[in-house]
Amino acid sequence: MNNTKWSDNVILVDAEYVDKVAFDLTVNFERMLGRRIPQADMAQWLECIALDGGLREGAHQTQVVLIHEKNRQQMDNFLQGTFAQLDGKAFSGPLGEFLISCVLVEELVTKDDLYLDSLQIIANAAEVKRLMVVADCDRLYNKVREALRQADPDKHITVFTMQPMNSANFRQEILGYSLMAALGIRSEEINKMA
Repeated sequence: MNNTKWSDNVILVDAEYVDKVAFDLTVNFERMLGRRIPQADMAQWLECIALDGGLREGAHQTQVVLIHEKNRQQMDNFLQGTFAQLDGKAFSGPLGEFLISCVLVEELVTKDDLYLDSLQIIANAAEVKRLMVVADCDRLYNKVREALRQADPDKHITVFTMQPMNSANFRQEILGYSLMAALGIRSEEINKMA
């Protein structure tokens, strides 16, 4: 990853973590809403993450890096979740082009270490202006915060968590909102329950 030419915008994702959160949301909302929740739409989720990360309509290019364990072949709760099919693919929308890379964890390193090393490399890459971080913050939040401590203060960094956390030199957004949109859970449905 050190020699990678990065786009202005990068989304770094712990694939197993986001898949687990999508599963948890599906189970909970199926019970609460009394209907089946479809698998999440990958393209819609990535566009929601980019919007929450501050990207606006235009001819942007965004690199998406999905880090996953070697023994996992897919994200079970996403329509387009097979890593072999996602790797090297791209799609375009109102926010520009999204280029997807799937990086599997080799046996020499843990996924947490690979994720944190990748995070530091991307955060310190001069060409990256906007970084969106989807990590297992339930476990790694302090390490993510430490990895971003030295990042250029002019970079627009957003860390996605499932609950508000004590932040440092980055913005924070709630991961669940983008996943709910990608799972087809509408705010009107939730408002009816209140």
